Amino acid sequence: MPETNRQVRLKSRPDGIPQAAHFEIVDEPLAPLAEGRFRVRNRFLSVDPAMRGWVSAEANYSRPVGIGEVMRSFAVGEVVESRHPDYAVGEHVMGLFGWQHFADSDGRDVVRKVVEADLPLSAALGVLGLNGITAYCGLIEVGQPKPGETVVVSTAAGSVGATVGQIAKLLGCRAVGIAGGPEKVRLCLEEFGYDAALDYKAERDLRGAIAAACPKGVDVYFDNTAGAISDAVLANLAERARVVICGTASVASWNPPPLGPRVERQLLVKRARMEGFLFFDHAARFEAAVAQLADWLRAGRLRHREEILDGIEQAPGAIAGLYRGENLGKRLIRLA
Repeated sequence: MPETNRQVRLKSRPDGIPQAAHFEIVDEPLAPLAEGRFRVRNRFLSVDPAMRGWVSAEANYSRPVGIGEVMRSFAVGEVVESRHPDYAVGEHVMGLFGWQHFADSDGRDVVRKVVEADLPLSAALGVLGLNGITAYCGLIEVGQPKPGETVVVSTAAGSVGATVGQIAKLLGCRAVGIAGGPEKVRLCLEEFGYDAALDYKAERDLRGAIAAACPKGVDVYFDNTAGAISDAVLANLAERARVVICGTASVASWNPPPLGPRVERQLLVKRARMEGFLFFDHAARFEAAVAQLADWLRAGRLRHREEILDGIEQAPGAIAGLYRGENLGKRLIRLA
């Protein structure tokens, strides 16, 4: 086993979207493993839009990553040394292990053991991990779609959005995606099976385009963006609609103007419900969600894409690339 651990640490606090310059790569000596702990050799590191919030000084649902700390991230890897009774050498685990080659854990940062040996290990960070579970629990638990209803998804070709759209179809709903650019619209229609897809960058009247694509209104809106896209969707809600707030990707720095479109009147008139959703709130459902997603994946009923960058040196600039829309699929860092 190597004697050092290569890590990506937060060097300075970003104002908005973190860039490569906000991080540094350091080599840290590996200490002897303490009793009650185990060591994971990370194989894949996750890159997620939520990481922008994790390094922000603004109020968030988790403590900000401290200056000089290893960048928080989900990762999946193999237990290579253990002094913990519940984790054996050779097992695969997924958890908040950070942007580093090795992670020492007492088990509290483990999300789940990865038991789907017949499926790619990388899937544990995407369609069978944070993104798939978010899509499954957010849509089913919060959105509560019914067969025949119309489900609209923003960032519809992304790793969460694409899964939401496909689950909506599997549940008998009509799925309408909103994405940026003709290639992502093509993916929505040809690869992920949406009934309709709109390019928000090309539509001069997005509100009108949504109305045309959803003539009976929007029953469930899975919101990954906030901002102008969501304003256009909210204007087209059906009665008793449900709005799932999953992300705010279109807002670079959360300091919105004091005046602007308001949602209260639309929610009142349509007797609609808007609810925020966090992955961690549904821990009791993780295993059931992954089991169902894995079954759909094996049966060829669920498709997913991955964009894999090789080497931890790719990590510092990877979050900014997400917000530039560079990736087509779940963005991962593969470690040698």
